[in-house]
Amino acid sequence: MSATAAMAERLRRMVDEPTEDTWDDDDIDEYIERYPLIDVLGTDPQDIDFSTTPPTISERDEWIPTYDLNAAAADIWEEKAGAIAENYDFAADGGRYSRSQKYEQYMSKSRFHLSRRSAKASKIFVKPRLIVEEESNSD
Repeated sequence: MSATAAMAERLRRMVDEPTEDTWDDDDIDEYIERYPLIDVLGTDPQDIDFSTTPPTISERDEWIPTYDLNAAAADIWEEKAGAIAENYDFAADGGRYSRSQKYEQYMSKSRFHLSRRSAKASKIFVKPRLIVEEESNSD
């Protein structure tokens, strides 16, 4: 699985990080690849083999790389907000400085992207019940 350069550029625009000063391309790719989606053909990105214990997960070669960029953008905005969370408001020399507004704006951006992330679905696998025969104690 790999994110394309176009996806990385789009994510950089979504999070207002046009340069590699804070996050290099590998970091951006890592954020993107955290959120694989089912592709346009309906192919899951991973195949789960339940015949082994524990089940093994492998990547599907036929999967077209498709990722949820809004979920990745929300993660980055949250991280950016965490970096400035200690900023506080103060008044000095007749002026009022509201430095916490930047934190609120970053969290607002995170919520914006979280509200636009792709819907998730979970597959439910029915595990057969094990039938355990109890030994009867006949004395």
